[in-house]
Amino acid sequence: MTKDDAGNQMWGGRFASGPDAILEAINASIDYDQKFYAQDIAGSKAHANMLKDQGIISAEDAKQICAGLDTILSEIENGTFEFSRALEDIHMNVEARLATLIGPAAGRLHTARSRNDQVALGFRLWVKENMIGLDKALEGLMIAFLDKADEHTATVMPGFTHLQTAQPVTFGHHCMAYVEMFARDRDRVQSAIRRMDQCPLGTAALAGTSFNIDRENTSKALGFAEPSRNSLDTVADRDFALDFLSCASVCAMHLSRIAEEIVIWSTPQFGFIQLSDSFSTGSSIMPQKKNPDAAELVRAKTGRINGSLIALLTVMKGLPLAYSKDMQEDKESVFDASESLELAIAAMTGMITDLTVNVENMKKAAGSGYSTATDLADWLVREAGIPFRDAHHVTGKAVAMAIEKQCELHELALEDLQSIHADITAAIFDVLSVESSVASRTSFGGTAPANVVKQVAFWRERLKN
Repeated sequence: MTKDDAGNQMWGGRFASGPDAILEAINASIDYDQKFYAQDIAGSKAHANMLKDQGIISAEDAKQICAGLDTILSEIENGTFEFSRALEDIHMNVEARLATLIGPAAGRLHTARSRNDQVALGFRLWVKENMIGLDKALEGLMIAFLDKADEHTATVMPGFTHLQTAQPVTFGHHCMAYVEMFARDRDRVQSAIRRMDQCPLGTAALAGTSFNIDRENTSKALGFAEPSRNSLDTVADRDFALDFLSCASVCAMHLSRIAEEIVIWSTPQFGFIQLSDSFSTGSSIMPQKKNPDAAELVRAKTGRINGSLIALLTVMKGLPLAYSKDMQEDKESVFDASESLELAIAAMTGMITDLTVNVENMKKAAGSGYSTATDLADWLVREAGIPFRDAHHVTGKAVAMAIEKQCELHELALEDLQSIHADITAAIFDVLSVESSVASRTSFGGTAPANVVKQVAFWRERLKN
């Protein structure tokens, strides 16, 4: 069979000659859509068995088709299958090989379906299975943060706003902030899985089919909750891919935030953490350097993943119902984003698990920048009974005095503080240490070590259930 003959066989008698080289190059998707070969074959087997159950094809034809498909699956997995760009995509490559293996019975497989619902099925199945894996990877990342939070429930560090020292917090509390972020990512992933849990198979090209098919049968066989309800929407829909890319983009943004903090914290100027050698590299010219390359690359992956989302949104934005060939551009961006996100999560899980916390450096930094100023103001409200705005003003004067004397707030003499407000007593020094500050933040969701212990326990139990 020549290349043109192959093209004619697949397209039927409408075309006098096969595609020229340019059309073949732009039209073929086999270079990347072979990635969901297993999902395509699973869909074909479910379809063949349903056609048999409905009396549309014979039991013998269905048996031959499924056996042939199993052979093709083995060939692909063993690396002996020869993919052809002339056959355009994974569907036609599988169908052509099936015809070679079992003869005329292969031609009955495509009864009551189209490549439109076939590709929608294979791609949707791949995305759904990938998102189930993503959910599991995020659980592992959350556990890494929980373990680190458990280890550092009382380790004091500066909390920042505007990257300026604000108030002391615990490192455990900081880790738990990322547990919350990635929990929301998991919730988005699980919600997206529920939305895409409808089987496209049986909607055919765009209008359904006149054959007496059983879509509940194929939906159940392929692990979907139900069949999709509108044939036009089904073959035109790529919301499931956009859902994945949207989830991936938000998750990558969260990964980038902690990656940025790791980059900052690992500098000599901060010295809060030390990455293990497994996630660092050296310099080709400066022997003293230890570069946080893994964190920087996680940070960079965000742009790539965001770009994939924008690319597919742009492809889909002007398409009339139902299917257009533009939609062939849906897969590469999803595959690339999936690989990038999977690698980024694995790298971040490893970094968090392996990093060493420099407790003393964190504590020293936590006490700098007058981080307990708010504690002074709160004490004035509680103990001296003055309005918070007045207490804020008094505290501002105390900070100005400390700056002038080039000392920290807790290093000011009692007489100095009483010169600003007469009601200040020696008891003020009980709240000006960073340990006292964090211990006092007992409101629900606050940084107090006791709170962190409870939140770690809460999330461990929730993950278990």
